Amino acid sequence: MNRERLIRTFQELVSIDSPSFGERAMADELTRRLKELGFAVSEDGAGTYYGGTAGNLYAYREGSLPGEPLLFSTHMDTVEPSRGKRAVLHEDGRITSEGKTVLGADCMAGTAAVLEALTELKEEQADCRSLELLFFIGEEKHLRGSAVFDYSKVRAKESYILDLSGPVGTAADQAPTLVDFQITVHGKAAHAGFAPEQGVHAVAAAAKALARMELGHVGKNMTVNIGHIEGGVKATNIVPDTCFLMGEVRSYSHEQALEEMKKIEALFREEAEKAGGSCEVHFTVPVHAYQVPGDHPCVRRFRKACGKLGLSGDLKPTFGGSDQSNLSLHGIDGLVLASAMEQVHSCGEYTTVQGIETVAELAKLLMRDSA
Repeated sequence: MNRERLIRTFQELVSIDSPSFGERAMADELTRRLKELGFAVSEDGAGTYYGGTAGNLYAYREGSLPGEPLLFSTHMDTVEPSRGKRAVLHEDGRITSEGKTVLGADCMAGTAAVLEALTELKEEQADCRSLELLFFIGEEKHLRGSAVFDYSKVRAKESYILDLSGPVGTAADQAPTLVDFQITVHGKAAHAGFAPEQGVHAVAAAAKALARMELGHVGKNMTVNIGHIEGGVKATNIVPDTCFLMGEVRSYSHEQALEEMKKIEALFREEAEKAGGSCEVHFTVPVHAYQVPGDHPCVRRFRKACGKLGLSGDLKPTFGGSDQSNLSLHGIDGLVLASAMEQVHSCGEYTTVQGIETVAELAKLLMRDSA
């Protein structure tokens, strides 16, 4: 590996502001680099759909080895605070931000590793598989970019998403369904001092429903959370007529997640109606559960490459979401690879030189596997 070039690429990518739905500069830079590497690159209309500045990037390059194309993917957006990021290389090989922003190793560590692997393959004129690349927008906003991509363009049947924390050489083979929900309990306002009995206390009704919910771990493979509550107006003498709640359900079983959502809806409707009020419930399912079969070619290929590098090749479930969920919905099975990013979504985020280099070596081996 050309370590100096790899780290320079990472630092250059990190320095590009690329908030969700503001990925224009990143898309332009990746397009330029990919074309120099011999890829045909196209951009879809996802940016227009969401009112953003750029769409998803799809790139293809014909290979010299037999077999269907392999798909590698990362996302272009970065969580906040991200404006003015700068990657600081420390003597011990750690790379951090300056402390006031995230670093952006999520997802630029994996992106830089893929670009370095491709660059080395080109320099060596090495045989490799036909390759498809996808760089999505809006991943940090519940996989919005990959949700609207036209997968009829993709020929690959297996994918490698470089978007996971943990030891390099591990990968996620299972992820949950995520249900996001919003509940509004409607009551009736009244003067709290003169005629509280004429009101319907929306906050009280919501509290009774919430008290009946199971929160945290619900069984072995599901979690439930209420993350935000607000109600009434900023006054002490008015019976509040509304209470708004936001929450989520996660489960490795898609059916169980939807069933739990039905239970939650029933609880709030019951308590609202008992109090003399009403209830509105809205939910979306931005992430769908999947599990990769243990005998799938992507698993065998991953473990084979890890073995050559002395890595564990361990597979584990994750309770987080990634673009692989939408790929799986469209018949493209794959793994989410640990990609040298730690303490993500915080200003303490970091990566290491050795970690990114190992991810690049792993990607390169996967790209060259013709078995």
